[in-house]
Order: sequence, then C-alpha cells, then structure tokens
Amino acid sequence: MSSLFDFDPPADEYAVMGNPIAHSRSPQIHSAFARQTGQRIHYSAIQVDPGGFEQAVGNFFANGGKGLNVTVPFKQEAWALAGERGAEAERAGAVNTLLMNKQGVLVGRNTDGIGLVRDILHNHGGKIAAQTILLLGAGGAARGVLSPLLAEGPAHIVIANRTPSRAQTLAADFAALGPVSGGGFGELEGESFDLIINASAASLQGEVPPLPAGCCTPRTWCYDMMYGAEPTPFMQWGQQLGAAKTVDGLGMLVEQAAESFFIWRGIRPETAAVIQSVRTELNDRR
Repeated sequence: MSSLFDFDPPADEYAVMGNPIAHSRSPQIHSAFARQTGQRIHYSAIQVDPGGFEQAVGNFFANGGKGLNVTVPFKQEAWALAGERGAEAERAGAVNTLLMNKQGVLVGRNTDGIGLVRDILHNHGGKIAAQTILLLGAGGAARGVLSPLLAEGPAHIVIANRTPSRAQTLAADFAALGPVSGGGFGELEGESFDLIINASAASLQGEVPPLPAGCCTPRTWCYDMMYGAEPTPFMQWGQQLGAAKTVDGLGMLVEQAAESFFIWRGIRPETAAVIQSVRTELNDRR
C-alpha cells in the first residue's frame, strides 16, 4: 500500500566528519533540532582517515550534501579548503562548519566561540563585559574562542600556557581586537580573575593546569570546555577553592551546534531542552 510520504523529497543530508567520531553527539543534537523546528534533515557521523579529508568533503557535496560539521583533527584542513571564510573563522585559523553557497563556493565558519559566549551569557546568566578573564591553553580550542570573547568587551583576557611563548604569540595575533596578553602559569602568582576558561586538554588526562590557588576567589566562575557525566578535574579544583560557579562545556557543544543549524537552515533552535536531554543521557550512563 502506497503512502503519501512516498512522494516526499528526500531529507537534506548533513554530517560531522572527524577521527575518531563514534563518540560524537552531533547526530543526536541536530536530529533533536530538526524535530523541534520541523526541518527534514538526515544527519550522520562520518569517520575520515588521515589524508582523506579533502576527498571526503568533495564526495559529500558532490552527492548533494548540504552542510558539514568538522571536528578533530580536521578543523585546520577545513579552513584551508574553504574558498570563503567568516571573520571569526579567518582569525581562528580553523573551521567547524561548512556549506556550499549558490555560486558553488565552499564557505567555512567557526561557531565554537559563539557557542561558548551564548552558553555563558544565556544559559548561565554570566558576564563577559568588563570582566577579567583567564584563558588556559594556547591551542586550537583557545584560538577558536578568542574573537567572540573579545567582541563582548572584557576588561582583559590573560592567556596562560605551559609554553609561555605560544600564549604570547596567540595574544599578539588577537591584540587588535581588544586587551589580551599571554604568558606562563608562573606569572599568575598574585592575580585573581572573574572568569577562568579551561581550553587546555588537561581534563582529558584527568589533570588541572598548574594554577596558583589565588587565581580563583569566591567571585570567580570556572568554565571547562570539556564535559562529562561527572564534574571535570578543573571544575573540582574550582569547587574546592570556593568558586562562585563551576560549569562544563556541554552547553557550549549544543550552542555551537545550534549556530551551525542556523547558518544552514536559517532557523535558530531552542537549546535548553536539548542540553537537558543530553545531560540526562550522560547521567543515565554513569
């Protein structure tokens, strides 16, 4: 027996590419956005072997794909492939969102920093404007969020890294956008901050960057860009020092996905219920 749906056009194809990719929550998140907004999309996770990214992207769009998210380790390659880049992606040197425009040009955007800012401001009621901010790490994660953070008008951003020269170079790259400086962890002695953002990979190793305890005070918010079912080591560090608030990066993950969805579909999904759904699933798996 035939159905009316037999004649519906196929759903638009979207995907995330990375390696590894099995852990990705992007299909779950974007499927939830599609149901919420009544959009007909199919979103999959594609593992790409090293050296195969350019061909995989070409094949995806040649076969009618509409948009891609890009995760580790291909964000720099995505930046290089894009024929047109948003200002935030240009400065970040990394792209996590791709689409093909009507002229057939591959457009690259970076939604990571926008996701971080929206999570802090809208989901947690935090402040960035006129705040002193410590950004931990000087790799791609830190670079990807600096432009949107500086656009919010903080009093000062200090970048701290195990290799001070990397933090100094990163600060110099963004100095035209606002008050930012860089150095090593040892230079933080005697300093305190309103907001500390962990953009280092320390939490993946179960570690905390070697921060002086005085950096965190009862007014300080501690934000870890990593997330998990349990508080991250960095969040636990903040809790032990009496931080005003400790937050993980799950909201950032969902918010950067929402920004990608908006770029692709022109509709901004509501994120609160999706964040809660993913959080519940994380807790259920403990």
